[in-house]
Amino acid sequence: MKVTNKLAIFNESWLLNGETIPSNISGANDVSHASVNSLMDPYFKRWNEPVVRQVFSEDLAAKILNTPLFEQVHHDTLLWKAEKNGRYSVRSAYRLCVNELVDLSHLHKPGYWTGIWKLKTPPKVKNLIWRVCRGCLPTRVRLLDKGVQCPTQCVSCDSNHEDLSHVFFKCSFAVQV
Repeated sequence: MKVTNKLAIFNESWLLNGETIPSNISGANDVSHASVNSLMDPYFKRWNEPVVRQVFSEDLAAKILNTPLFEQVHHDTLLWKAEKNGRYSVRSAYRLCVNELVDLSHLHKPGYWTGIWKLKTPPKVKNLIWRVCRGCLPTRVRLLDKGVQCPTQCVSCDSNHEDLSHVFFKCSFAVQV
């Protein structure tokens, strides 16, 4: 991670919303080797407004002055908020995009799902339990709901309605097993 007192003013995403200041702006040569902390008041946790307004255009100065500085932070660092360790990863970026852009609320069902995966049973048993609890086993009734044209009779006992409760609790063959 980069510490702010070494963080360059230009071409780094330190502004609010991850924006950068391009190095090709007018007057950039005057502060090309300066760091972000040179724009701060050395005694207080705030921007040195006269310096910022003198060096940068009005719109850039406004962006800089609107970038918050937090009193409780003593060593500023660039952090990726999607990870606990603050480091960027493609995995966390993907997860963030999926959570922000795609509505998956219909897939979330309340329950202690991690408890199933922590069971001391073979993976195929865990998978079966999870599928039964989620109601996603391909019973004939469920297949018909999904558009698969098939009869709904149970193959084992010829009942007219092969759903989860029938397969596991009502089917005479299942009860015998």
